[in-house]
Amino acid sequence: MFGTTIPIVQGPMLGASTPAMAIAASRSGALGSLGAAGLAPAALGQTIAQTREALGEKPFNINLFVLEPARPEAGQVARAMEQLAPYRAELGLAEQTIPNLWAEDFASQFDVLVEAAPPVASFTFGILSADQAARLKARGVKIVGTATTLAEAKAWQGVGADAVIASGFESGGHRGTFLRSVEESLVGTLALTSACLAHLDIPVIAAGGIGDGRALAAVLAMGAAAGQIGTAFLLSPESAISAPWRAELKDKSCDDSRLTRAFSGRYARGLDNRFLREMAEKDIPPYPIQNALTQELRAANAKAGRSDMLSLWAGQGVHALGEASTADIVSNLWQEARAALAQAANRYST
Repeated sequence: MFGTTIPIVQGPMLGASTPAMAIAASRSGALGSLGAAGLAPAALGQTIAQTREALGEKPFNINLFVLEPARPEAGQVARAMEQLAPYRAELGLAEQTIPNLWAEDFASQFDVLVEAAPPVASFTFGILSADQAARLKARGVKIVGTATTLAEAKAWQGVGADAVIASGFESGGHRGTFLRSVEESLVGTLALTSACLAHLDIPVIAAGGIGDGRALAAVLAMGAAAGQIGTAFLLSPESAISAPWRAELKDKSCDDSRLTRAFSGRYARGLDNRFLREMAEKDIPPYPIQNALTQELRAANAKAGRSDMLSLWAGQGVHALGEASTADIVSNLWQEARAALAQAANRYST
């Protein structure tokens, strides 16, 4: 798919994936991806150019969040800052001020994306317009949309996506839901992948809970074009996550991840901790407001060597997590998947 030799998409994890991770994954035969939503437009263009130079003709993927400009009410922001004040004080941070920027401007990022024309571009949190999709296609960019329901997958096919990511509720990090509420969009990876395969005419990439080669084999046996895998790469040396986050990931089970809005204002899956629990019943502003307001808090918590106020994103495949390089992870996953497929074929050949 898209010129890869191994049916693995290394997940684009904002705050965790790096150009080095994407480059290593693509050099290994997978589709390396970079979560680039946090990059300013100029930095985005430079990153795409540098990644292309490193990879030559090998494909790679750039992921952006489809966002409208944030225009929060002053009272909403004030209430959120008041809720965070005790946590900031605990870490010795000064009284909070309103951020100059809630999030990078998607329209400006998109213009750079069209100009830079990476081989593949994937999108989360929303959907492109048909005109936007046409602009990318005219530049030869393959478009991949993230869907958490069949309706969202059909919508992406409708605007001209070249493939869709069937993102099950097992997936780590932010939910990509955009048509209905998250509560109405919690479809499992296998069910969503099966439905998409039955109703779409474009390739389906399964995502969510694929922590080892056996899980990858399962979605490939269903007919998925690839499996998108993120959590498995979190402990690689190419990962950008902090030391406290790394420590918390070790020896966890599939039961240890939760959905929460506490850190960013948008539902995301990560490991349980104090901040997640204490903020569970609070009135939290939507993404990107809460995300911007907690950014300094999270950074200070990590700098202090603590994890009780960190967004510890991880999917339900965290039980299979091990420490290895990105290249070795790709190789091991594919070897395990091929072995699992061969074993299944032998088991049921008679």
